[in-house]
Amino acid sequence: MIEQPIEDIYLIELPQPRKGYESFIGSWVLRRDPMTVLVDPGPRSTIPLLLQSLETLEIETLDMILLTHIHIDHAGGTGLLLERYPEAAVICHPKGIEHLINPERLWENTKKVLGDLAGMYGSIAAVPASRIRFQEIIDVGAASIRVLMTPGHAAHHLSFQIDDILFAGEALGVYYQFDKNWYLRPATPPVFRPDVYRQSIFKLADLDVCHLCFGHYGYSSNVQAIFDTARDQLERWLDVVEMHVASGKIKSTSQILKTLLKKDPILTAYPKLPRSVQARERYFCQNSITGMLGAVSG
Repeated sequence: MIEQPIEDIYLIELPQPRKGYESFIGSWVLRRDPMTVLVDPGPRSTIPLLLQSLETLEIETLDMILLTHIHIDHAGGTGLLLERYPEAAVICHPKGIEHLINPERLWENTKKVLGDLAGMYGSIAAVPASRIRFQEIIDVGAASIRVLMTPGHAAHHLSFQIDDILFAGEALGVYYQFDKNWYLRPATPPVFRPDVYRQSIFKLADLDVCHLCFGHYGYSSNVQAIFDTARDQLERWLDVVEMHVASGKIKSTSQILKTLLKKDPILTAYPKLPRSVQARERYFCQNSITGMLGAVSG
């Protein structure tokens, strides 16, 4: 599925072969004369679908591939995409460059963390060193893309701003739109540093933007509400985790999630999610809680 939520910007859905993983991963395309830019090509498993979608959009040339971070579900297919668009430059955080050039260690760590999910996404395709670099300003016709350091979800996380549009990756968490409701949750896997994540949220909230483009998943013009929720939600989740730790009996992540479902107003949307999406989000919520437990207990 291809959507066009904003003029000259397209969202390509990259559904995975597992229930609940529809409308979960998306690749963004910016077409602004004279350049075409793609944000996060996604994993190897859906590069064929991405290529079909780019063909539908009649994109013959890609000038740049922007990576918000090098996690497998955002960047695993980058090297494979370059086989079709070898002229594209890849913009990546300096900390991630070596891992994309030589992805063996990243792939082994990914398999340990994600288990069979890693197999679903597919192995990580190496990126030629000659194609990858980092820069803070990218000229796109008469406009410029600002490359923003936004560590938190990952130490090597970037966000991208062009005009009043922000490609936020997972810096604000994971978003899901359904009917007239929306759902948001922190993306705080281990190793998690609350102050770093918090600072990145505040940094993005200070930007003059009207449109948010998420890595997971979709688009929102409800900018202030998203920023406010991301800030409040982070503090609320940390408070709940700290409460469980202070009790002297650190309960399981599933028990902590039960408390959060009662105390986090935005999670009132959780029971309204499709059942398969609830199952997916339960897994990732508990992963985020694990990151917070490590930060609070450490």
